[in-house]
Amino acid sequence: MSREIDIGTSVLLWLDSRKKWLVEVKGEEFHTHKGIVKLSELVEKSFGDTVTTSTGNRIYILRPSLCDKLSFFERPTQILYPKDIGLLILKLGLEPGKTVVEAGTGSGVVTAAMANVVRPDGHVYTYDVNVEFMTKARANLERTGLLRYVTLKCADARNGFSESEVDAIFLDLADPWNFVSQAYSCLKGGANLASFSPTINQVEKSAAALRKEGFVDVETCELLLRHIRAEEGKTRPETRMIGHTGYLVFARKASKGLAE
Repeated sequence: MSREIDIGTSVLLWLDSRKKWLVEVKGEEFHTHKGIVKLSELVEKSFGDTVTTSTGNRIYILRPSLCDKLSFFERPTQILYPKDIGLLILKLGLEPGKTVVEAGTGSGVVTAAMANVVRPDGHVYTYDVNVEFMTKARANLERTGLLRYVTLKCADARNGFSESEVDAIFLDLADPWNFVSQAYSCLKGGANLASFSPTINQVEKSAAALRKEGFVDVETCELLLRHIRAEEGKTRPETRMIGHTGYLVFARKASKGLAE
C-alpha cells in the first residue's frame, strides 16, 4: 500500500491556531521555536497523525488546503484575502473547463485560486507588466502544481488581450476603468467581469466606465470577516478582525446599444 506521506509531499505542520508551517517532506531537519522536527520521520505517518519535536512538543501533520498554500505565497504585492476570493470565483461563474483572463498577476494568489477551479480542461491567462512579479508568481504557481493551467504574459493589457470569447475577466489594477474596453472585446456575450479596488473613488470610475462601455448588472460590495473565539462558557468575537480590504465590482457584458 502506498503511503499518504512520502518524500516530496507537502504537509502543514500545525502547532496551534497562531503557528503553523507549510513544508515539503525531505530527509532533513525543520527548526521551530518549539524544537526540531525530523522530516524523514513523517514518511511513516498519515495525515492527521502527530510528530514530536526534539523538545517534546507535539505537532499535528495536516493535509494542506489551497487556502493554506496561498497564505505562504511570496508576496511582492498586497494580495486578496480568501473572503474576497471566494465570492469572486462564484460571481465570475468559474467551473472546470472555463477560460478566464486576469490583468494584474501580482503574486499569483487569485491566479492560483482561479486555476484550481477551472482545471483540468480550463485555463487562466494572466497579464502583468512587472517582470519581478511574474517571476515570483511563476514560482508560487509551480509550488502549488497549478502552473500547467496558467499562461503568464509579461505584457501591458492596455494594448488589449490576445484571447477572445473568454468566459470571465478579472481586473486587479490601480486604474481598472482604463481596461474596460479591452475587457469588453475579449469577453463572450453575457460573460462576467470583476475588478478589485481599495478605494471608493476607483469604484466610481470603474462603474461609470463599465456602464458606458455596455456592461449591465453592475454591482459593488465589500466583505468583512470577524472570527469568533469559541470556548465553553466564554465564547466571544476575536479582539481583532479583518475589516476593509477592498471593494469588489461585478458586471456582465451586454450587446452594445442595448445596455441601459
